[in-house]
Amino acid sequence: MASTEKLIGGFKRFQQQYFGDDRRLYASMKQGQPAKTLMVACCDSRVDPAILTDCDPGDLFIVRNVANLVPPCENAGHYHGTSAALEFAVNSLQVENIIVMGHANCGGIMALWHDDGTTASQFIHPWVSIAQAAKDKVKASHLGKTIPEQLTACEQAAILVSLENLLSFSCIKERVEQGILSLHGWYFDVLMGELFSYRPEKGCFVAVD
Repeated sequence: MASTEKLIGGFKRFQQQYFGDDRRLYASMKQGQPAKTLMVACCDSRVDPAILTDCDPGDLFIVRNVANLVPPCENAGHYHGTSAALEFAVNSLQVENIIVMGHANCGGIMALWHDDGTTASQFIHPWVSIAQAAKDKVKASHLGKTIPEQLTACEQAAILVSLENLLSFSCIKERVEQGILSLHGWYFDVLMGELFSYRPEKGCFVAVD
């Protein structure tokens, strides 16, 4: 596990690389961030988008939350951290791609799957209920499958719910229809180290070569 000393040591290496050995990258970003891809990923410590994709600072605009969920667009009087990030990425950064990346063994989806309505969670269960439609679909279509198989199916179905919810934001829907913004669903298998991409024409996730 990473101690604070390890984190500080890591920062010093980062500092040396980007502000000592070669300052050009950060010098080029003084006026703003150039990211053209928004990644919605899980908080899970095993699933860091920048590490998994070997990206440099400035490559990705990243939103991380429990179970990599996108809520539907709504204007109720609550806080909307994920929605605010979407709005900024699309309207200000004018990103060209939005990727929702789920993963295997997701604790958030597991909490959703095992919730029987009696759990007293203050924040987690209300949040993961965004993907309730994914759970209901898998419950109906995967009868007789093992629990691990059902959970995998639910993790992947939740990605599709988030992709659908993205289109409830008018700024996103308009750009998708104009062909200047693309939506993608990715699934990372943390056990096998494989990445899968959703293929709408096949209706399933396919391993990335």
